[in-house]
Order: sequence, then C-alpha cells, then structure tokens
Amino acid sequence: MIFSTLAKRTFTSTAFNPYKVTVLGACGGIGQPLSLLMKLNEKVTDLRLYDIKNAKGVATDISHIPTNSKVTGFSAEEADGLNNALKESDLVLIPAGVPRKPGMTRDDLFNINAGIVYDLATAAAKNAPNAAILVISNPVNSTVPIVAEVFKKNGVYNSKKLFGVTTLDSIRASRFISEIVKTDPTKETINVIGGHSGITIIPLLSQTKYGSTLTKEQKEALIHRIQFGGDEVVKAKNGGGSATLSMAQAGAKFANAVLSGFAGEKNVIQPSYVDSPLYKKEGIEFFASPVTLGPNGIQEIHPIGEINGEESELLKECKETLKKNIDKGIKFADSKK
Repeated sequence: MIFSTLAKRTFTSTAFNPYKVTVLGACGGIGQPLSLLMKLNEKVTDLRLYDIKNAKGVATDISHIPTNSKVTGFSAEEADGLNNALKESDLVLIPAGVPRKPGMTRDDLFNINAGIVYDLATAAAKNAPNAAILVISNPVNSTVPIVAEVFKKNGVYNSKKLFGVTTLDSIRASRFISEIVKTDPTKETINVIGGHSGITIIPLLSQTKYGSTLTKEQKEALIHRIQFGGDEVVKAKNGGGSATLSMAQAGAKFANAVLSGFAGEKNVIQPSYVDSPLYKKEGIEFFASPVTLGPNGIQEIHPIGEINGEESELLKECKETLKKNIDKGIKFADSKK
C-alpha cells in the first residue's frame, strides 16, 4: 500500500518547528472543531482564526487550552482583518462557505462558495503567497482550480503548495470497510483516488487484501457508501448541516501531514487533490492520488497503481465528470478578470 499513517516519524535535527496556521471560516461547523484540533497540534505555535464575525470569541475560547500556541481572532468587521490573519502564514486552511442541505449536491453550492473562495484566495495570494493552501470548501473539484487561477493571476502560483483536502473520503473508507470485515478501522487503509464528489471518488478495493473476498454486492454497496457518505450525514442531520466534525478531523489530519513534511519528516504520504500530471494529456489538470509531502510541499505525486476492470470503468466516468468540474472552476475564475 503506497500511502501510510504518520505513526512512525523520523524527525530532523531541529527539535522544534514553529508554524503559523490560518483558518479562514473559523466560526463555522467545520471551522470551530478544526480550529480546536489545530490548537492541539504541537507543530502550531501561531494560530490565526478568521471569519466574518465572532472569530475573536472562538479564539479567546480555545486560547485557554494549555498548549504552546498563541491564538488570535480576526474579523471582517475590522480594518485589514483578513490581510492580518494571513500575513506570513505557513499554512492556510479554507473551510469557509455554506454547508450542504438535504437535496443539495456539491455543485449546488458552487455559486455561493465559488465567490467566497475566490475572494479568500485573492487575499491569500497577496498576503501569504508562500503558504500551503488547503481547500476544504466544496465543491473541491471546482474550488481548487479557482484558487490556482487566482494565484496565477497574481503571479505567485506554486502547484506544490495547493491541496484539495480529500482525506475525509479515505477515513470514511477505512471506517466503512472495517464495519464489513469486523476489524480495527485504524488498521485499514484504502487508496481513494479521483476527486471529492460522488462518482469522482474511487476507492481502489482491488488493492486491498479484501479485494477478492468481498462479494460483488458488498463491493458495490461499499463503493456507493464511500462516494455518497456525505449524503448519509446530511440526511441524518435533518437539515441541520453536513459532515462537519468528521471533516474537521480529516482537515486536521491532512494539515498535520503537510506540517510534518515541512518539518522534514520522512515518508509522509497522503492522498490529495492536486495539480497533477497523471491525466493532464486528457485535459484533466487536477486529480487526487497519493502524494509524498516534504519541506517544499509536494515532493512526489504517485500514480494510482494497478486497477481492475470495474475500477477502470469507474475511472472513465470519474474523468468525464472531473473535467467538467475543473472547467467550471476555471471559467468562473476567468470571468472575474
């Protein structure tokens, strides 16, 4: 299996690596638990929380937790609040935007969230051009290309430091397969590739030891549940939101991996939706696959590995949808010129 957990770490000679981390949308359903988890991360010494309002309250609340980090809240209500939240940040997390409601797809969110992400990316390009940008705001398949275009417009695009966070698909896959095979979910790993919405999410079950033991019905049900796990949460919350707590955990896990790479830890490999060469010849600029993280961001983008006939069909469908999603994001960004 190509990507791994961070259970075993090889540290550099530097005993302590302080990092500045900014959360944009820190008061939302994802933002608050994500901010809490970043406060608990020992690699973070300067945590900046930004939102339209109330960020100072959230910052004050979690600042009482006794970890070695300073927490500051910034609001849109104050002059240069967003700019100051971003200045010299090493890593920027973007969970800002509206959540899905029953009946909504990720694409339904596009018209609202695309504008929010565009504006935040513009501020980040000007105030934190060297930061790693971790995009959580849906639809990720389209919002990541928007961020890329904004950074290109500002002449500061670095493909090695732009990430679409797809970690939630991976942790769902680990949990869901463990429920079927009755194992410890922390020991299960599935390579999930493609994108971060519906049929663009492809769990490669053939690469697991269960690929030949699960029945056809079990595989189909498991793949569908991984692809549409978000709908399960939206329905269960009965209009009260989407996947927020699990997404916060996924975002914090991936942020920790990026910071671990920055710190020089070895063999830090996680899946992510990135500017990828894998299918660029087919007009697909972004694709999720395992990436090795290092001091400068992406160190290596790994191929998807061997797949079976059924997964080849899923990949074909994924590519068709993914290209449309990417083009939609690029077209939106271009329209803002």
